[in-house]
Amino acid sequence: MPVLVGTSGWQYRDWRGVLYPEGVPQRRWLEHYAGHFATVENDGAFYRLPAHAVFERWRSETPERFVMALKASRFLTHLKRLRDPAEPVRRLTDAASGLGNRLGPFLLQLPPTLKADPDLMAACLDRFPKGARVAVEPRHESWWNDDVRSVLTERDAALCWADRGGRPVTPLWRTASWGYLRLHEGRAKPAPSYGDAALRSWCRRIDEAWPEGADCHVYFNNDRGGAAVVNAFRFAQLMRRFGREVPGARP
Repeated sequence: MPVLVGTSGWQYRDWRGVLYPEGVPQRRWLEHYAGHFATVENDGAFYRLPAHAVFERWRSETPERFVMALKASRFLTHLKRLRDPAEPVRRLTDAASGLGNRLGPFLLQLPPTLKADPDLMAACLDRFPKGARVAVEPRHESWWNDDVRSVLTERDAALCWADRGGRPVTPLWRTASWGYLRLHEGRAKPAPSYGDAALRSWCRRIDEAWPEGADCHVYFNNDRGGAAVVNAFRFAQLMRRFGREVPGARP
């Protein structure tokens, strides 16, 4: 199974000249992006959930094996803080169904002030349709306990591994049959880039944690100046040296 490598979002004006040629209009950026990468994490949905028809259009603009991960709306994670999840999860999944077979995992990024509540997390995860993949990115250290780990493992939900400054900011638990990694900010120059040493470390961790029978999603969130694009291409190149399949992710 592949390691899918992409970026968190694709609609960044400062990516002109890095990924998007001057002559490509913004309305065609996703189509152009999908010519270079096999996956993207849609973090724009966190701020405003698009309509079903918009997801259908994105499906029509991407090739058959393209995968779009979807960051859940802040209404669910930051305003409701996972409480009363039934309606927001249903609204999220109904809209996202417009992607059809392009739909990848859902990401629940929790507020840094939200402390651990395994029962609350379990109740939210249980509202997702059977077969849906969900990754969870807690950001308060109280979540790092055995009860939380069990909730995730029992539901095949992935603890989202996260990096900031070239170092893990989450435990490197494998809680699912698949993996999810987000790289937020590197320490190399030009900022916020990642250097090869940090990228190789993550390649090694993925290769050791998820054997070839498992797939793993890797997204670069250090978008400024196109660093995410450059780092994603380089990461894919390094990951292939481990003998892993990485579709797309080529300049």
